Amino acid sequence: MMLASSCSVPISCNPRLASSFLQSNQHRLISCRLLFKKGGRFLSRSQRVYCESQTNDVQIRKFAPVLESEIASENGILPSNDWKTVPDIWRTSAEKFGDRVALVDPYHDPPTNMTYKQLEQEILNFCEGLRVIGLKAEEKIALFADNSCRWLVSDQGIMATGAINVVRGTRSSVEELLQIYNHSESVALVVDDPEMCNRISETFESRATVRFIVLLWGEKTNIINEAAPEVPIYSYKEIINMGCESREALHHSEDARRKFTYETIRTDDIATLVYTSGTTGNPKGVMLTHKNLLHQIKNLWDIVPAVPGDRFLSMLPPWHAYERACEYFIFTLGIEHVYTTVKNLRDDLRRYQPHYVISVPLVYETLYSAIQKQIKTSSAVRKLVALLFLKISFTYMEARRIYEGKCLTRNLEQPSHISAVFDWLWARIIVLILWPLHILANKIVYSKIQSAVGISKAGISGGGSLPPHVDRFFEAIGVKVQNGYGLTESSPVVAARRLNCNVLGSIGHPLKHTEIEVFDPETDVVLPYGSKGIVKVRGPQVMKGYYKNPSATKKAIDEDGWLNTGDIGWICPPHSRGRSRQSGGVIVLEGRAKDTIVLLTGENVEPAEIEEAALRSSLIQQIVVIGQDQRRLGAIIVPNKEEILSQAKRLAMVEPDVARA
Repeated sequence: MMLASSCSVPISCNPRLASSFLQSNQHRLISCRLLFKKGGRFLSRSQRVYCESQTNDVQIRKFAPVLESEIASENGILPSNDWKTVPDIWRTSAEKFGDRVALVDPYHDPPTNMTYKQLEQEILNFCEGLRVIGLKAEEKIALFADNSCRWLVSDQGIMATGAINVVRGTRSSVEELLQIYNHSESVALVVDDPEMCNRISETFESRATVRFIVLLWGEKTNIINEAAPEVPIYSYKEIINMGCESREALHHSEDARRKFTYETIRTDDIATLVYTSGTTGNPKGVMLTHKNLLHQIKNLWDIVPAVPGDRFLSMLPPWHAYERACEYFIFTLGIEHVYTTVKNLRDDLRRYQPHYVISVPLVYETLYSAIQKQIKTSSAVRKLVALLFLKISFTYMEARRIYEGKCLTRNLEQPSHISAVFDWLWARIIVLILWPLHILANKIVYSKIQSAVGISKAGISGGGSLPPHVDRFFEAIGVKVQNGYGLTESSPVVAARRLNCNVLGSIGHPLKHTEIEVFDPETDVVLPYGSKGIVKVRGPQVMKGYYKNPSATKKAIDEDGWLNTGDIGWICPPHSRGRSRQSGGVIVLEGRAKDTIVLLTGENVEPAEIEEAALRSSLIQQIVVIGQDQRRLGAIIVPNKEEILSQAKRLAMVEPDVARA
């Protein structure tokens, strides 16, 4: 691992000191770790020394104007409560909800609870700690970690410095992480734990330049790889402590503050790079700005009208744009955010009884399958009762959608007044007949399921297609599921179903300040309501572009700012009467125009890359990769029979005289 030097300070102590410093007058206070080997591991002891500074150059620092409003006022910038950057939300939330619990992270060591005020201070300290060890504005820093409270702190701390974080999870392959790190031109690493550090260090040692590494969880003594001992490694607590000390020094020393000139982070500055393909396709780093993400923060309330004290359960990877934007948004409302895992999801749904769960379709399909399994394994009488009630409720909800006007249609012509009245009356009669049975089913059967599911207000599904049978099932048992739609390239949400207009089979209406149109794939002309075509999106949440890939950016976003989603869909015509009178303007998706496969987990996979790699094998004659809206990929393969037989004979798997069938 090549060491990238950011500064040089003449000190008389051991040259292997991993040092960090505070600027104060003509000296630098250095908090450092003396590394030495013991039993194949690196151990450390804290040392503090004072050294002469070599330079009096004034350094430029960027800052979030609301989060660090004290800096703004000292530098003649008029105070404002208008958010210009994503980290600005934390000052506002701390002032509004200071002692209210912001997050609960029970499955890390140590388990963590933080109030809004504590969370704001943690982010400020982490931000300052990164400045202390040399991270500069507009530099890229890789954040390879999983969902946790410390991921959130580090993500926001990085943004608050004006640097750009490059995010990915720990389950990605080492080659994919290396590809993302190098393509993004990252200068340093923030990793989940020592295990993650050990896994990637050998590969990164010879093929990447790393200035420093920060561990979010665990102890540095558990890092056993000795490939690059010269690269400083800092624990999360060390960064926090250095940041706290530096903030204190800057607060009490005017001379220390004079060492810096401050510039506000601009709303159009890049906040993060999110890679959409990795090794499943050519790397495409989506450049999302503070403005892109602030659009989500300011407008998702129409979809999720949460109030202070509501509890959210979180389990998606935080590098997933959907999870990330929703987390930022909910923290502006004074909610309690609980981190869970796939393993603990079902237990935590019962334990915490969240008001909202924001997740991908796979989670709802898993819950559906578990409920169905429980019904099938029940006694014959209970199974019969449950299935009968479900059949009644399906019919009840279908009739209810008709009389409420929440059905889909592609027909531009409205029904006649007489037809609409009879349709409404017939549906209303069915609802009145079945309503008592539906209420009885709710008391006898559904209330138990609702308690087990635990979602009291709504589940928000995004990142993939929600299966219709799952959608209808949860509607029937009284668990509200709102389906949404978006892309990483749009930060990500562009449309979603509202609680008061939850039209099944659709992705709802566009978000505020968002335009969605359907274009003819051949002529690129806007199509009328009800016509199928390519769905395109325009709005303030659309990305700045793909990093270092102008040709891909030009292909995705046209000169008028329309983002090509690559999806086929249509828009429901507006009707003033009939069963679709409340559905006008909702968007319906019917598949992908391009070959990209979207799994239920929300991961995008380019099949051409896999097909090309598979065809390199002499055993495969033809292959088609499949898996749209499924849990995992599959493939239809036409084998090369002659080559397979030859290989089988060579490996003595068949008799030498066996002929081709």
